[in-house]
Amino acid sequence: MRNGRSFVAAGTLVVAFLPVPVSAASGMEDCPMHAQHASSSGHQHQSDRGEKGMGFSQEKTTHHFALARDGGRIQVTANATDDQVTVEQVRSHLKHIAVAFREGDFAIPMFVHEQTPPGVPAMKRLRSAISYQYEGRPDGGAVVIRSKNPEAIAAVQEFLRFQIREHETGDPLQASP
Repeated sequence: MRNGRSFVAAGTLVVAFLPVPVSAASGMEDCPMHAQHASSSGHQHQSDRGEKGMGFSQEKTTHHFALARDGGRIQVTANATDDQVTVEQVRSHLKHIAVAFREGDFAIPMFVHEQTPPGVPAMKRLRSAISYQYEGRPDGGAVVIRSKNPEAIAAVQEFLRFQIREHETGDPLQASP
């Protein structure tokens, strides 16, 4: 039985699934593609948490994060422009994010990534110096994040760089002119 243990108690078979590292249970560390398996399962885990936290399919959408001199933007679009259900889910989520971030609530990115993303502590502390504006798009939406405070801008950009790496978007890690 993979990653499980069975026990017989009072004549009843009880199966308990205990956390057993896959490599310890199956010798996966010897697999030449082990790193690829580990990476894809980690990405799938984040995708599953993303769907739960954001309320829409990560497979049906594309995320982009852009850095700007005064902050940056979070943009999510439906991959199929005629998928109005996903478009509305994205819009609803981004409207919620704009309000939550404005209030210093970063629970969703903390849930999705299972950690406090870099930049968040300063973004919370400096929330009155940062604006979060929702913008609708025909295929989804965006949250534009701006500030005039250099420390706040640095925190926003640190947060966005983390998102670029975590979501593997390939977006530039430097602000556009």
